[in-house]
Amino acid sequence: MADLSVNICGVDFKNPVIPASGVFGYGREYEEFFPLDKLGGIATKGTTIHRRTGNISPRIAETPAGMLNSVGLQNPGIDHFISTELPYLLTKNVTILANIAGSTPEECAETASKLDDTDVHMIELNISCPNVKQGGAAFGTDCRMAEEVTRKVRESTKKPLVVKLSPNVTSITDIAKAVESAGADAVSLINTLLGMRIDINTRRPVLHNNVGGLSGPAVFPVAVRMVWQVANAVKIPVIGMGGISSGRDAVEMMIAGASAVQVGAAIFTDPFAPVKIIEEMNAFLDSKNIKSVRDIIGTVEPW
Repeated sequence: MADLSVNICGVDFKNPVIPASGVFGYGREYEEFFPLDKLGGIATKGTTIHRRTGNISPRIAETPAGMLNSVGLQNPGIDHFISTELPYLLTKNVTILANIAGSTPEECAETASKLDDTDVHMIELNISCPNVKQGGAAFGTDCRMAEEVTRKVRESTKKPLVVKLSPNVTSITDIAKAVESAGADAVSLINTLLGMRIDINTRRPVLHNNVGGLSGPAVFPVAVRMVWQVANAVKIPVIGMGGISSGRDAVEMMIAGASAVQVGAAIFTDPFAPVKIIEEMNAFLDSKNIKSVRDIIGTVEPW
């Protein structure tokens, strides 16, 4: 078997496959299907300073080769996460990325600071959220705002900080360089692409929020392109995600420059998807006589 272990920002992962934030909850339900220690890591459900009930239904809809969601970061709040969910996860011998979000830089920083005295391994900061102090524009769509929120969070915690980037931008490399300059230890991308579907009979959008985040196989080529661009623009590690559905997809993403991968929508159609992807990656590496998955990272040869 190939060596699937990777190290990101000094944190060890037994393999590079991580269920993405929002699709895996806190892992409890999926433990009915497989032991959580088979995974390289878990990115927890996006957590905010206070409890959120999320958006009004309908908030999830299928699309060709993907899905739209506008769940609205429903979560029990950071104090509940620290007191109830994190202790459970820390017994599972798997690396934990605590995904956090907020409506202001100060909220994000306060949430991160509460994690600083815990044993969580890494913090993943979602900057796709609207900044209420700046008229509702997402942090991640403006270099200055992305830099500001990253710096605030960086100052509030000593934990390794991964910043999760939005693809809904003109130049994702500029955003990546901005958060790198503000102290991010790594970046993860891509978050969902903004999309919309309309019921032609009612003439209403299929989501109550009108628009939502598109994920699934449809976004994979966009994700590969952006991961490749960012990996060549920054010096910090990149965690790739967006439409990964198979071991071959994961290998492709790592060849593009990702040091690890996150799996999202595929889990909704097959709860065993992360484990199958790990097995398929290993089989591919063995078939090519590649001894370590680290040997494929960033090895794409552009024309």
